[in-house]
Amino acid sequence: MLTHTIEFPDLTQVKLRLFNTETRCKEDFKPHKKGKVSLYTCGPTVYNFAHIGNFRTYVFEDILRRTLKFLGYQVTQVMNITDVDDKTIRGAIEAKTSLLEYVEPYKEAFFADLQTLCIEPVEHYPCATHYIPQMIDFIQKLLDKKIAYSSHDKSIYFSISQCPSYGRLSHLELTELKSGAGGTTQDEYEKEYVGDFVLWKAYDPTRDGNIYWDSPFGPGRPGWHLECSTMAMHLLGESLDVHVGAVDNIFPHHENEIAQSECCSGKKFVRYWLHSEHLIVGGKKMSKSMGNFYTLRDLLAKGYQGPEVRYMLLQTHYRTQLNFTFEGMEASRHTLERLNAFVLRMQESSQEQQGASGSCRDVLKKTVKAFVEAMVDDLSISVALAALFDLMREVNILCDHHKVLAGDAQEVLEVLQRFNQILGVLNFEQHHSIPVYFQQLLEQRETARKEKNWTKADQLRHEIQLGGYVIEDTAHGVRLKKKT
Repeated sequence: MLTHTIEFPDLTQVKLRLFNTETRCKEDFKPHKKGKVSLYTCGPTVYNFAHIGNFRTYVFEDILRRTLKFLGYQVTQVMNITDVDDKTIRGAIEAKTSLLEYVEPYKEAFFADLQTLCIEPVEHYPCATHYIPQMIDFIQKLLDKKIAYSSHDKSIYFSISQCPSYGRLSHLELTELKSGAGGTTQDEYEKEYVGDFVLWKAYDPTRDGNIYWDSPFGPGRPGWHLECSTMAMHLLGESLDVHVGAVDNIFPHHENEIAQSECCSGKKFVRYWLHSEHLIVGGKKMSKSMGNFYTLRDLLAKGYQGPEVRYMLLQTHYRTQLNFTFEGMEASRHTLERLNAFVLRMQESSQEQQGASGSCRDVLKKTVKAFVEAMVDDLSISVALAALFDLMREVNILCDHHKVLAGDAQEVLEVLQRFNQILGVLNFEQHHSIPVYFQQLLEQRETARKEKNWTKADQLRHEIQLGGYVIEDTAHGVRLKKKT
C-alpha cells in the first residue's frame, strides 16, 4: 500500500523564463492576467500534407502548452488553418475543384496527424475563409488611418513608412527598408525583399479562377499576413501573451503582423515571441519546395509509431536545429523502448511485495527538482530528459538489489505520469496492449517447456512471432513484447 507521495514544488510559484525573440534574451514570464495565458500558434497551410519539419514546430508548441498547464496556467490557444493563399488557390485551380473541396482532405489529414503525435487539441482552430468580413473591417480601419493605400492594380497595401518600429522583431532598421507602391502581392517572398506588403489582393481571373470575395475595395482576397492578425485579435483580444512559430516566420510574416496589428489597435500586439529552429536534412531546411521532406505518413509506412516520431522531434531544445536521419529515428525507438520497459517494470513491481521502503524517495526528489528547473528554463527539454534517464538508471539498480517494494514503485509511477503530462510519449497501458489470445499462447508455451515438450514449445513460439510479438526474459519471468 502506498504510504507516501512525492511532493512537487508549488508549481504556481515557480518562475518560468522564456527566450523572447524580440528582446533576444530570456525573460520572466508574466501574462496579462494572472494564471491565464493567451497563446497564438502558427498552424498549417492546407495545400498538401504537412511534413515532419512542420511538425517539429507543432510539437514544440505542444510542449510549451503542456508546460504552461503543468505550471498551473489556464491556456487559451488558437492555431490557425490557412485555407486561402497562393498555394491553396493554385492547387484548387489545377485540380479543377472548389477551394473548400481541395483543402478539406488536407485539413482532415492534419488533425489525424496531430492525434498520432499525441499533440493536445487546442481551444480554437480558425480557418481564414471564415473571417473574411473581419479582415475587410481591419483593412478599412488602416485605410481610414492613412496607413494603408490602394495601388494601381486595386490591391491594398500596408505602408511600412507609417510604422516607425517596423523591423524590431527581426532587428531590421526602417532606414534600410524601401516602401511605396512597389510592394509585392506574393504571400511569401525572399527575406531580403522589404517593400510594402499586401493586405488585399485584387482579383485576377487568370491567376485566381473563380476564387474571390467581394469587398468595398473590389473583388479579391486577403493577404496571408493579415489573416493571422485578424484571427488572433478576434479570438484572443488586441494584446496577446505569447505568439509562436518557426524561425522563418520572423520576417516577413510576424514582422508584418506586429505592424498592421499595432497600427490598427494602438496597443502592443504580443508580449513574448517564441520561434523554433528548423528540422534539417543533409544540412538543409526540410521543405516541400526543395523536395527533401518526409510526411508523417511516410514514416508510419516505414513501421515507425507516432510516439517514436514525437520523441525524435521533441528531444532537442527548440532553438537548436535538429538533423533528421533514420539512424536518429532508430535511436528514438530504442530510447522509448527502454523508457517503456522501465514503466512496465514499475507497474509489475507495484503489484508485488506490499509496503514502501522509501528507497526511491531521495532520487525522486532530486529528479523532480532537476526536471522542473530544466523545463522552466526556456523549456530545456534535453536537460529534463537527462534527469529522467538518471532516475531510470538509479531505480533500476535499486530494483536489481530487491530494494523497491510496491509503494516505492507506485511513487515512481506517479512521478513518471506527472512528467508525461509534458512529454506525452510514455505508455502506461502496456499490460492491456497484448491480446489475450497471445497471452494464452505464452502460458501454453511455458507449460510445454516445463513438460519438456520442446517441439510444441517451438511451435507456440513460432505462432507468437507470426502474430508480431517476441518473447522477452525479465527478472520477473517471461513476457510478450511487440516486435519492432
